[in-house]
Amino acid sequence: MSDIDTSETIGLRLTRELPATPEEVFDAYTDAEKQKIWFSILDEEPGIVEIEVDLRVGGKQVAVWGPNRDTLFREEQVFLEIDRPHRLVTESTGWDPSGQQMTTRVVVTFDPIESGTLVTIEQTGFPTPDVRDFFSTMVWVGALDRIEAFLVRSAG
Repeated sequence: MSDIDTSETIGLRLTRELPATPEEVFDAYTDAEKQKIWFSILDEEPGIVEIEVDLRVGGKQVAVWGPNRDTLFREEQVFLEIDRPHRLVTESTGWDPSGQQMTTRVVVTFDPIESGTLVTIEQTGFPTPDVRDFFSTMVWVGALDRIEAFLVRSAG
């Protein structure tokens, strides 16, 4: 029996082109006031969004959101590496409304391309492939859809 940690093997990698500069995308992703807008930009009903960001290595981002006070998600990210506007590395711990907890490592890169920015997200440490698949098909797609809507609205 070995005590090798194999959780790092369950990960995801996805990319998305966004119509803004790396600086604009990085700031939308990390600025608390911008996040408060895009977190709920596509919602029909306003919910709860509370975000605090201390954008420095060792600093934290704390986000609490949900449709109401009885159904809240919480995420705390510790900034491990910040290279604005190119790369951001965090350790992310999230809790769902039932209190279940998960900690993963998230690496986001912002590369300039002709149409704007290529965002690449790599997240590792998922407990199961099902949780990873939910994040790759729902969580990140939803977040990037919201950021894109925010960037398009801001540019207009």
